[in-house]
Amino acid sequence: MTTVLAVNAGSSSLKLAWFEVGDGTLVERRRMQVAADAAAAALDAHADDTLLAAGHRVVFGGLEHSAPARVTPERLAQWQALVPFAPLHQPGCLAPIEQLRRARPALPQVACFDTAFHRTMPAVAQRYGVPRALHDAGARRWGFHGLSYEHVAARLAALEPRASRAVIAHLGSGASLCALRDGRSMATSMGFSALGGVMMATRPGELDPGLVLWLQRERGLRLDELETLLYRECGLKGVSGESADLRALLASHHAAAREAVELYVYRIAREIGSLAAALDGIDALVFTGGVGEHAAPIRAAVAERCRWLGLMIDAAANARAHGETAIADAASAVRVWVIPTDEERVIAQHTLALMGSMPRAT
Repeated sequence: MTTVLAVNAGSSSLKLAWFEVGDGTLVERRRMQVAADAAAAALDAHADDTLLAAGHRVVFGGLEHSAPARVTPERLAQWQALVPFAPLHQPGCLAPIEQLRRARPALPQVACFDTAFHRTMPAVAQRYGVPRALHDAGARRWGFHGLSYEHVAARLAALEPRASRAVIAHLGSGASLCALRDGRSMATSMGFSALGGVMMATRPGELDPGLVLWLQRERGLRLDELETLLYRECGLKGVSGESADLRALLASHHAAAREAVELYVYRIAREIGSLAAALDGIDALVFTGGVGEHAAPIRAAVAERCRWLGLMIDAAANARAHGETAIADAASAVRVWVIPTDEERVIAQHTLALMGSMPRAT
């Protein structure tokens, strides 16, 4: 049976999905999630598959890659050189590529970039107020979660074809929001790194750069200590002092846990307002990602803070939402949806699309 393998690597885990190829279409066959160091065993367990190609999520593609690209030794070296832009994510994305190159050197591989989706942002949305030389060297807003936004944007276009101006809230352990006009990224909350924007499970989101200077100068934190603090000890975990898991915090009676949830909702609602301004209004709001898809209380709280936009949700629809679900109240001026994301399917689709110019594996 001919299949396409989609590899979605995180910083510590790996999602694998096999899609059966038939008449140029993809039919999902199986999915699994494994620890990063168990990837080889997982692939060996399915060695009976006839793999047409493997596609990979690569977090950072830089300026050169606004579309998926076939893996070559030269390109792989270029992507390795981009590790400083995403030091906690890029190595984990590239490791399975190297692993497959060693195990199956004849197998075509494709890299699909999270940053590529945001290359459509206007120049003004990509800039920081830094010297031009630093901007040209890469100090700009790149944006992430692009594969997720690509999938959700396509589904929203099918479900709400008249919703030209949309904000998608990808809420999971990592979280970001994106403003889209006709399916194209116009602005996004994450910037130079995966630390910025809204508060996340263990990352702080937006911070005054002066705070980082203070941590170095007055608290004496070394660079490695700062990196651990900002990526591992902040966000919901840091504010609550209890947990990075929203389910646990929603169930907690501790004041600090309630404060963490309140700040989380506040930051998301504030970002929606900012992105609505970038779009000159909003026609639709979409929740996706693990939290966005499953945490009805968070959706309700965010919607309540966005009533000034004319946005209202139906409480019953929100409570029972499962899969693709419209949850806006009939009187709402903004359409509101829950749309599950599927990054693996996007990876597989891009990989299959490139196969016309790629040799088949033997």
